[in-house]
Amino acid sequence: MTAIATAAAAGTASPPRRRRGRLRENRAALFFLAPWLIGFAVFTAWPLIYSGYLSLTDYDVINDPSFVGFDNYAELFADPKVALALANTLFFTAVQVPLYVIVSLALALLLARAGRASGFFRTVFFLPKMTPPVAVGILFLLLFNGQSGLINAGLGWIGIDGPSWTTDPAWVKPGLVIMSLWTVGSSVLILLAALRGVPEELYESARLDGAGSWRQFVSVTLPMISPAVFFIVVVNTIAGLQTFDEAYTAFFGAGNTTYGNDAALFYVIYLFQQAFQFLNMGYASAMAWLLFLVIMIVTAIQAIVSRRLVHYEGGGGR
Repeated sequence: MTAIATAAAAGTASPPRRRRGRLRENRAALFFLAPWLIGFAVFTAWPLIYSGYLSLTDYDVINDPSFVGFDNYAELFADPKVALALANTLFFTAVQVPLYVIVSLALALLLARAGRASGFFRTVFFLPKMTPPVAVGILFLLLFNGQSGLINAGLGWIGIDGPSWTTDPAWVKPGLVIMSLWTVGSSVLILLAALRGVPEELYESARLDGAGSWRQFVSVTLPMISPAVFFIVVVNTIAGLQTFDEAYTAFFGAGNTTYGNDAALFYVIYLFQQAFQFLNMGYASAMAWLLFLVIMIVTAIQAIVSRRLVHYEGGGGR
């Protein structure tokens, strides 16, 4: 009887102990999450909510905000520079992202065949990613100078008369696209890791079926690394739609009066001008929310398309 009573007492006491243990674990989890939660609330959630409020006001930083309703949003659709900046940004993104993925994948395929030297080349490819964007903007002006730049000098060696990259509006955005390929290093490493995760047995089966190198790439490699490719496409699309540093440094820095300004007027640059040069904070906030909507729509379209194109192990499509 004593043993039975002891066991019963232990059984009734164990649930409270478990609850206390869970409470301790929850407190510990909240303690370690607190820095991130506080940072998110202060530096992300609150600015997001406040910018939504400012987008409905006329605010110049000096005076108190005055409520104007949706006037700022109506003005967005009547402002020709908003349409110009958005068109420039969409063109840049639509050209840059596919080229970025193609170059990254080509370099990753080369690295996958490099053997022991791949460690050295991984470092070499990633180092440009560490270059400050402002320095990249200055580098753009030096390399793509129409008269004395290294790019046109190289084209001249093979008999091609290079364009005026920094002054001809038709060549400003293509030049910026080419310059953006300077930082493909991180994407190369992601794709290299994905390539090394493709099972060798799949290639052996493909070879037994008579598949050549191109067929193996299309039927085995691309489907198996498609999640990594999709990730790079989404991340770089969002980055492309927020392009600012390099173009601003090259074309809108202090004292810069190049003829290609309108061609390089990206959406975030115009948003920055409205906010910090013209002090139209309410209008700039409305621009920011429009950009947020555009990014959400583009990302949603990519997610829908990925259901057919992206292969996940064990599930085929998404």
